[in-house]
Amino acid sequence: METQTPLLHDFSGDHQLIGLDGDYRPVKSLKQWWAIFWIETVKLWEIGGPIAFNILCQFGIYSITVAFCGHLGAVELSAVSVAQNVIGTFSFGFMLGMGSALETLCGQAFGAGQIHMLGVYTQRSMIILLFSTFILLPIYIFATPVLKLLGQEHDIAVLAGKFAMLTIPELYSLAITIPTSKFLQAQSKVCVLASIGFVALLLHAVLLWLFIYVFRWGTNGAALAFNVTGWANAMAQFVYVVVWCKDGWTGWSSSAFNEIWAFVRLSVSSAVMLCLEMWYMMSIIILTGHLKDAVTSVGSLSICMNVDGWEAMLFIGINAAISVRVSNELGLGRPRATKYSVIITVFQSLLIGIVCMILVLAVRNHLAILFTNSKDLQRAVADLAWLLGITMLLNSVQPVISGVAIGGGWQGLVAYINLGSYYAFGIPLGYILGYVANFGVVGLWGGMIAGLALQTLLLSFVLYRIDWNKEVELSAERLRKWGGLVFEAEKTLTSEPTKGLP
Repeated sequence: METQTPLLHDFSGDHQLIGLDGDYRPVKSLKQWWAIFWIETVKLWEIGGPIAFNILCQFGIYSITVAFCGHLGAVELSAVSVAQNVIGTFSFGFMLGMGSALETLCGQAFGAGQIHMLGVYTQRSMIILLFSTFILLPIYIFATPVLKLLGQEHDIAVLAGKFAMLTIPELYSLAITIPTSKFLQAQSKVCVLASIGFVALLLHAVLLWLFIYVFRWGTNGAALAFNVTGWANAMAQFVYVVVWCKDGWTGWSSSAFNEIWAFVRLSVSSAVMLCLEMWYMMSIIILTGHLKDAVTSVGSLSICMNVDGWEAMLFIGINAAISVRVSNELGLGRPRATKYSVIITVFQSLLIGIVCMILVLAVRNHLAILFTNSKDLQRAVADLAWLLGITMLLNSVQPVISGVAIGGGWQGLVAYINLGSYYAFGIPLGYILGYVANFGVVGLWGGMIAGLALQTLLLSFVLYRIDWNKEVELSAERLRKWGGLVFEAEKTLTSEPTKGLP
């Protein structure tokens, strides 16, 4: 039986660079590096461009919700920001992490030509994510007392808790949205994701205007728009997968329940890794709520986090792209192509981070205009711009390395590094600088940046020490283990005719 390989790998490039096995030959000159740089740049952005655009559209849904509600008042701005950044980020981070195991398995299965396994893996992920929503449900139901316990001001906690309760339906849509996204990403069918994301963003903007300004439903209308958009996006992706992806989706299968606990273990490792990253910046919002003049402090910091989020969403797109590249190449048994792809992606991401930092510092006095009319908030945001710039620079490398971890399946190691760098070092340092040394928001954020810098340094060292030949062997073993009997039968069929050949 003929196996299918990703169309992306048919890129011809320079035949002097590529050996008979499809992997790159060792690089011996600057000219060869330059040629590989452009080959990998095209491959990266063929996947990363549409994914980044789709992720930016998804984040735009969160961002314009905050912007619309921010013009209702300072309390509404802070409350919706807290609901989105604390409750929403907590839940989305956990759900995205539980679904990220799909990137590892679907990407490597697609690279190995086992296309039919993608649908089975996706269904398995949907089952796991559906159960995950019930685990997260109490956080939404008891959002107000939880936020009060965490020290949020009464008015902010009450309104944020009400908003979170009203957005419970959107939580359940993630059980469909995340697995179908990973299914399509693994096959580089990313243009459809970009198209659906853009339509969803336009729909959300229209619904916000209609519900908030025409019907005057305030933050209740914003929550309703959030739910409608979330489910419209989920159903559009699901219909596309079922109707137009017959090679990967062959119908509902009982095989989705096979090896489900092994899948859960990898999902939990992914969830812990990503949650420790996403919850880290969320924690600064919580700690800031204990400072004096909490409304201004939380509001200004939320605006900065929102701006940082736009860059973060771009790098989540690059994260997904490098994850696809790494998992596909490992599945195809190409260690050198994997290594070169990682090096070039990290280099390009660092350049983007430098540009973003310079841009933020250049327009620091105008950053908050889209979010608030308050001059006090605008000045507070301008004062924090230099910290925002440093954060954006550091955040340019870290997501790429996380994407490599997901593609290679070594999420557990990254989770330990995140735990130590963020929660054993960054948060305690931020607390000391913010409260003991009385530096306030600047101290809190400075400590967080120190933790982020330590994490980036450690991950870079790990990446430098990776043996990509060994990773190829681990990838093959993972497919044999989690592909189950279907994979073994397929392997026997494909290898049988070659017995006895040189």
